[in-house]
Amino acid sequence: MKHLLIGAMAGAMTLAAAQGAWAQDNVTLQLKWVTQGQFAGYYVAQAKGFYDEEGLTVEIKPGGPDIAPEQVIAGGGADVITTWMAAGLAARERGVPLVNIAQPFKSSGLLLTCLKEAGVETTADFPGKTLGVWFFGNEYPFYAWMAKLGLSTEGGADGVEVLKQAFNVDPLIQKQAACISTMTYNEFGQVLKAGITPEELTVFNYRDEGVGMLEDGLYVMEDKLADPAFVEKMTKFVRASMKGWEYARANPEEAAQIVLDNDMTGAMTLEDQVYQVSEINKLTEGSTGALDEAAYRQTVDTLLSAVSPDNPAITKEPEGAFSHVVTDGL
Repeated sequence: MKHLLIGAMAGAMTLAAAQGAWAQDNVTLQLKWVTQGQFAGYYVAQAKGFYDEEGLTVEIKPGGPDIAPEQVIAGGGADVITTWMAAGLAARERGVPLVNIAQPFKSSGLLLTCLKEAGVETTADFPGKTLGVWFFGNEYPFYAWMAKLGLSTEGGADGVEVLKQAFNVDPLIQKQAACISTMTYNEFGQVLKAGITPEELTVFNYRDEGVGMLEDGLYVMEDKLADPAFVEKMTKFVRASMKGWEYARANPEEAAQIVLDNDMTGAMTLEDQVYQVSEINKLTEGSTGALDEAAYRQTVDTLLSAVSPDNPAITKEPEGAFSHVVTDGL
């Protein structure tokens, strides 16, 4: 009888363990770009077991130049994505009902970096110049800024010539453009590594120019938020992710090593990742994960103030584009 009881207890424990494993919720996160310090909080949360503590198994899918997170989630390839708000709002207006559920990035890091020798000291020097611009949803802040300045983007002496910039700094190094798009945490560092000194540069921060927009928020499909179980899963995911971001701010070098360990491309060094994480930490500092509605309002107002053929982001006031249902539960 004793053997039967022991066997039954062992079987029950095995069943309980199996049920515990089955209870793990799966989450697929699609990143906006390749594995780098920009996404340190998520990789740290995974490596340090913060997702496990919430009962989550998280798959982090890197992005790339040919990957649009908005299309991935619309096709069912992800539960949640990171993207810029301008791109998220544009996708929503075009029929992909994305909703911002959290905003780990409190500040924006988008810059326009120019060579002084190209004759650019102030925005008054833009006419007649070639400016490098990223597309795939990254162009909206630029077009909003040019509209605010009253500059045509069709070229000519009174406008600017737009160079569709690849995700590198070559046009500035090779002097194909007077200015290029850079991020504080990535390409700006590449410009400096190329031997160009800060004194040789004129740098415009979109935020300082009054056209800064929210970047790297977390977005889900609207219909999913009608499911309480999904909301609970996302609450756990955001809570663990914000813990990852907090850890990255306290331990930037360890966070950089974690990111490097997950980068299968070998394109970046530990030094590169440390630089990125250190700069990214400035953008996440002070964020609780909850969307700041004033920052949302500024993003929307900036986009709406520049509605034109040059700026196709949104043409009307968005409705239901964000929700606090997840972050209210943190």
